[in-house]
Amino acid sequence: MKNIQKGFTLIELMIVVAIIAILAAIAIPQYQNYIIRTQVSEGMNLADGAKTAVAEFYNNKGKYPANNGSAGLPATAASISGKYVQGVTNTSGVIVATFGNESNSKLNGKIIALSPYDLGGSISWNCKAASTGAAAAKGTYVDEAYLPTSCRK
Repeated sequence: MKNIQKGFTLIELMIVVAIIAILAAIAIPQYQNYIIRTQVSEGMNLADGAKTAVAEFYNNKGKYPANNGSAGLPATAASISGKYVQGVTNTSGVIVATFGNESNSKLNGKIIALSPYDLGGSISWNCKAASTGAAAAKGTYVDEAYLPTSCRK
């Protein structure tokens, strides 16, 4: 009488575990990148309100607002914050979103700087300000790989 095999052999189980490990090794870093990009999008969303205020001020006065208060935004950076963003500031039209402690370690303390420039009646935004001045003093920039596609060079 023949014995009919029921269940899995050890080698089959080891192959399945190896396949799962390979898939996890690929998926986990991609998921981490997704999380970071989601946190960066919070910074961009919070900066959108400041972009509107700066553009309105520029259209009315012909110059960029000196700070948050003159743009009609809350005076302190912490007033414009989120779960991952510590604060959003405006200095002479340059909007800086600073990431806080709740953000991923690759973002903690880093900034996104949005610089306005006039296109003959309308304002466009550059996602990185010059590496000098107020924006540079606040920290280092978010890695370009995590920025939205509209900000990448």
